[in-house]
Amino acid sequence: MARRKRGSPVHGWVCLDKPVEMGSTEAVTRVRRLFDAQKAGHAGTLDPLASGILPIALGEATKTVPFMMDAEKVYRFIIHWGISTDSVDREGDIVARSDVRPAVEQVKAALATFVGEIDQVPPAFSAIRVDGQRAYDLAREGVEVELKARRVTIHEAAVTAAPDPDHVEITMRTGKGVYVRSLARDLAAALGAEGHVSALRRERVGPFSVENAVTLDSLAEMVHRDAAPEGLLPVATALDDIPELAVTDQDAFQLRQGRPIVLLPRQVETLKARLREGSRTVSVFQDGTLVALCSMRAGRLEPDRVFNLQ
Repeated sequence: MARRKRGSPVHGWVCLDKPVEMGSTEAVTRVRRLFDAQKAGHAGTLDPLASGILPIALGEATKTVPFMMDAEKVYRFIIHWGISTDSVDREGDIVARSDVRPAVEQVKAALATFVGEIDQVPPAFSAIRVDGQRAYDLAREGVEVELKARRVTIHEAAVTAAPDPDHVEITMRTGKGVYVRSLARDLAAALGAEGHVSALRRERVGPFSVENAVTLDSLAEMVHRDAAPEGLLPVATALDDIPELAVTDQDAFQLRQGRPIVLLPRQVETLKARLREGSRTVSVFQDGTLVALCSMRAGRLEPDRVFNLQ
């Protein structure tokens, strides 16, 4: 006899506004327990010292997490000049001090050189694995680790506030794999200054933003009044840039059985025009319900991930 899964079959995304001092894993656990969900995962770790958008997938939505890994992100953060720490944030040990306080115009000019495709070395205190261990664990043990530079993209970066000579606020829109602390470290070096990230907030991850975010307290209140679904976004929210195709009941049945379906020539042309460069992925719906994620090949749709949302 098959073992019965613990929890409820809850499916969807929670756009959580994560509070400071809470790790991403703890946040996922709290949300999963509030919904009594069978499965849960998140799209993009957010440091405990950071607040903001942490998309959490429940149930069948966990199958769409990989499509969020390349999503654009928006960060707003504050650099505190004059002090550098080993972790490049306020939690680390002080490693250097300086009286240099860059002027706003200097910061703007230097910041512009980091926009576009750049090579960025991740901070020593990061979750990257080195010989099977997390880099931050090695760093805390005093082990010096040389992390390789990665090619990343910063689409936009601008100074959005400068409340006093010791602090500057920057907002940036990035692609995959950009570290805010690395940018702060490199920007300070370019300006001949010392600095660290004293505050960080993530304001957007793909389609998830502060506009559709909920807090843990508001989720708890929804659960208390039996209105938990109000805090859920559809499973397909993570697929907003993937072309959709509505299919018949028969085609939906075929895909759920793991069998491909044949497309009409006009469907092929329409989908080709909407596919992202280098992508073959199409999301398939039946009467508004997500059925499968498929690869389009030779005029057919072959199911890669099938969803149980009936």
